[in-house]
Amino acid sequence: MPQFSSPSEAFAAMKDLDPAKSKGVNGTIQFDLSGEGGGLWAIKFADGSFEIVDGGVDDPTTTISMTADDHIKMMNGELNTMAAFMQGKIKVSGDMGLAMKLQSLLG
Repeated sequence: MPQFSSPSEAFAAMKDLDPAKSKGVNGTIQFDLSGEGGGLWAIKFADGSFEIVDGGVDDPTTTISMTADDHIKMMNGELNTMAAFMQGKIKVSGDMGLAMKLQSLLG
């Protein structure tokens, strides 16, 4: 598993994921990352394909908010997603069901 040092690196690597994993999934998950290296990124899923949008979108289905540092830790496998959510480090608004599918979509 690659180790990422920034959210930009992690989102760039997502472009190599298997789009077949997103079969039957439609919607947009936006990441609102605060702090150093933060910004907006979105993943638009469309039944077997996806697109990474640097800078975010206007009307996401789901928004996940966290610090850029926590996002890096999560992508590097150093932060348990569910524990971070329960501790309030990750906030989700919009379609919670889509957010729950994210881990299986990203592998």
